[in-house]
Amino acid sequence: MTDTPPLLEHVVPATTVWSRVIRAGETLRIVDIAGRQAVDFLCYDAVDPGDRYNATNTLKVQGSAFIGLGTVLYADSGKPLLRVTGDSLGRHDTIYGCCSEANNRLRYGVAGTHSCYANFESELAKHGLDRSAIVANVNFFMQVPVEADGTLGVAADVSPPGSHVDLLAESDALVVLSACPQMLNPCNGYNPTPVRVIVTAAG
Repeated sequence: MTDTPPLLEHVVPATTVWSRVIRAGETLRIVDIAGRQAVDFLCYDAVDPGDRYNATNTLKVQGSAFIGLGTVLYADSGKPLLRVTGDSLGRHDTIYGCCSEANNRLRYGVAGTHSCYANFESELAKHGLDRSAIVANVNFFMQVPVEADGTLGVAADVSPPGSHVDLLAESDALVVLSACPQMLNPCNGYNPTPVRVIVTAAG
């Protein structure tokens, strides 16, 4: 981040969704204001939104199951979309995907919940995209440890207040993020809170 005044600074209310095209060379900072708030994140080539974030390309090229400083988020085509240039936490989840009404019903036996899937679906519609554009996403400020026997689960109390991640746009990228409404597991400390997004110009 630079000392230049930001192009945009906005607070995304808890449980809601936000999107913007981040131009090549611009940086998006996501701030976990109160701490312990998962941020579900998707990105697309802004010129060709059908070319979307690809978790397999991203993980295999990096040789890691987690996102951290230096990670490049790649599209289906192999095009670099965003690069992590700042990270106060150190590790972010790529395994659990986004919460959905169906998944909450299957895992917790609870129907009719709000979800990141619903947030993504409504926000993507504004950009002419439908549910087929929702793929396995990044969960910033959330960790899913994988044990030796393959057991996994959501870690609690991971992200301190003010935690941030900086994403430099390698190309024009449409980003969509949800301040996760999940209250059935500890990814938000059972209390969803707002996040701040800050966009700064190239250089």
